[in-house]
Amino acid sequence: MNLKIAVLSGDGIGPEVIKQAVAVLKAVAEFYNHTFEFEEGLVGAIAINKTGSPLPEATLNLCKSADAILFGAIGDPKYDNNPDAKVRPEQGLLDLRKELGLFANIRPIKVITPLIDKSPLKRNVIEGTDILIYRELTGGIYYGEKKLSEDGTVATDICEYSQMEIERITHLAFKAAQTRRNKITLVDKANVMESSRLWRRVVKEIAKQYPKVTLNILYIDNAVKQMILNPNQFDIILTDNLFGDVLSDEGSVIVGSIGLLASASVGTKYAMFEPIHGTYPQAKGKNIANPIGAILSAVMLLDNFGLNEEANAVRRAIELTLEHNIVTPDINVVRNFGTDHVGETIVSSILNNEDPNGYINLENISIGKSIFF
Repeated sequence: MNLKIAVLSGDGIGPEVIKQAVAVLKAVAEFYNHTFEFEEGLVGAIAINKTGSPLPEATLNLCKSADAILFGAIGDPKYDNNPDAKVRPEQGLLDLRKELGLFANIRPIKVITPLIDKSPLKRNVIEGTDILIYRELTGGIYYGEKKLSEDGTVATDICEYSQMEIERITHLAFKAAQTRRNKITLVDKANVMESSRLWRRVVKEIAKQYPKVTLNILYIDNAVKQMILNPNQFDIILTDNLFGDVLSDEGSVIVGSIGLLASASVGTKYAMFEPIHGTYPQAKGKNIANPIGAILSAVMLLDNFGLNEEANAVRRAIELTLEHNIVTPDINVVRNFGTDHVGETIVSSILNNEDPNGYINLENISIGKSIFF
């Protein structure tokens, strides 16, 4: 298969983790005889610094010409600490989602067996957890009209949804449920929010078209509790932009680190794949960021194009790497493995198609030297 992949590394640790994801995709291409072409584009704070825009036209055109987009992270503390900034890095991501029509964000929350004891939750609570969150991505309060009074004392963010916006992601979620456990949980706040009441009416009507799928409904305040108390009750969670943002980040508690979580943002024409963590500026340039979320995003990219054997090979390589405790400090602060160590081990496992024990010098890697004999 020939694929053109736009690489938008962004800010903070984005370039470090995306470098490892690209390396994994190159290894897959080499082992399975594919051709993956990578082209880089600017987005976020680095794009503002170089062009004045968080989403330069050249980057948008690159994304529109690519088969898929691999995205890192955007943001910079100098903008976070400046409430008066007129242009912000995050606008680049919001504009990109809108321009490409990426209306559905799909976020897996799945326990990785070798790391099950790294979660702060008990093993018997989280074992077997496998959740897909379908988060609406281009509507709601993040895109609604925003106002600030002239004296700066009153702020307004409008949450607005149309029936069409709700329908299109709902159909995606129900179709996905038919390939899993035939269960969907709608999360809303219909007791107080008119937009949630529209969500509930539309989703219940669409549910009639999928009689084999069971629809449950929870308020957001109950859902956040239930995800911690009994995550195995969920299969697919369907929700709006704001609630989906909250729930998917909460999922990092279940798996043990936000650095392990991937996502896909899809529309009718384009697809973008990104880890859900932020820029983590404190770790920038220190070779300590966890690349597995970015690598699992590359796995979702492979699955998106039907390259399931290749995707499963990467999943096996990740599990083997984790079984040997080759992990970054967010997983084990005692081990001395860097972002590049983890990435290189996964790459080597793919290329050798075997247990890394046979070709990795664990003594060397423990002191930060070359991982290879």
